[in-house]
Amino acid sequence: MDSNTLVICGHGMVAQRLLEQLHDGGHPFSRIVVLGAEPDAAYNRVLLSSVLAGDATLEQIRLKEDDWFDAAGIERYYGAPVTGIDRDNKRVEIAGGESFDYDTLVLATGARPAPLGIEGEDLDGVLSFRDLRDTRRLIELSKRHGRAVVIGGGFLGLEAAEGLRCRGMAVTVLHRNPHLLNRQLDTTGSQLLADSLKERGLSIRTGHSPTALLGKRCVRAVQLDDDTLISTDLVITAAGITPNAELARTAGLDCGRGVQVDRRMRSSDPDIYALGECCEIDGQTFGLVDPGYQQAQVLAGVLREPASDQIFQSASQPTRLKISGIPIFSCGQTGEDGQTESIVWHDYEHNRYCRLLLSDGRLVGTVLFGDTTDGPWYAEQIELGHDMTPWRANLAFGPEYCQQAA
Repeated sequence: MDSNTLVICGHGMVAQRLLEQLHDGGHPFSRIVVLGAEPDAAYNRVLLSSVLAGDATLEQIRLKEDDWFDAAGIERYYGAPVTGIDRDNKRVEIAGGESFDYDTLVLATGARPAPLGIEGEDLDGVLSFRDLRDTRRLIELSKRHGRAVVIGGGFLGLEAAEGLRCRGMAVTVLHRNPHLLNRQLDTTGSQLLADSLKERGLSIRTGHSPTALLGKRCVRAVQLDDDTLISTDLVITAAGITPNAELARTAGLDCGRGVQVDRRMRSSDPDIYALGECCEIDGQTFGLVDPGYQQAQVLAGVLREPASDQIFQSASQPTRLKISGIPIFSCGQTGEDGQTESIVWHDYEHNRYCRLLLSDGRLVGTVLFGDTTDGPWYAEQIELGHDMTPWRANLAFGPEYCQQAA
């Protein structure tokens, strides 16, 4: 066995960011082995919708070329899901029976679509939209079918819907909450997004849940909780995720929904770490890539220098997205409570919207739609917690106006 071997289980965006952090900052490992369950090298999962829509190729969304890994001395094995962890002998086994010894193990196994828990989920034509294999299959099916229902009005669901619409399909988005992106937007921002998507040709149904998927062998319709039937050829499920923690759980690591780690990303086994969608910190799991990138930065520092005081901070992490090319930003609170007041600016002509929430003169939340240029500055003010009272009259117009008024 090599003197100091790091094995990483999983090769998604967060695992790749960890590799880059280790490569750029130096590391103590004599050998790094990456075991990827997917058959492809790490790619930008956020851009899968662009591939689905026909606006990008796999080559364009790949994060690093082979020569980068070769130059860094990183061994890679694709289509090699880890099937077991032997903690006593510090060894992992992959499908096919091959095994790898480790000194330090990192779990970056991601997540999978959460099941709907309704009749008909096993019918042909019911798919998910999580990885490149899903994307390739949806592209092929879109050539032979005309209608699709996407269950879930979050980021992935809306991107899948827009991608299929670009492929010529008639698409209905079904979301159980009354508002799209209800975790990232306030009610006005959600309505603006829904209106924009409807103008592009999507059908949006909110405030309803599916109760069954109907069909003999292939899905033919979605039944809603008000007994409405929506005829369809395909159903794409995007209603939440489940962390892939079974590997860790079987190995005896402490797990809740995900692999439980501390703020240094260490699991209940001091030689095993976890990060990204598969991990859980203080009861919180993570479905967006930005927290995973921050975890990768922390873990790289910890692996380089075990005495490092770096820890992961999860408070007020901003969300910056483009839904079908429409920029959206949110940070902190998105809705009023008894302790907050709102400053709202709405440019109806250009379909831009800004909502700022303040408590005791301090900025505690931001929602931006249509123009997110000032989002990072607002996020910084939320983190700093400064009294914004002197800037209140100009706050909605961004930092330049505030600085001029100072």
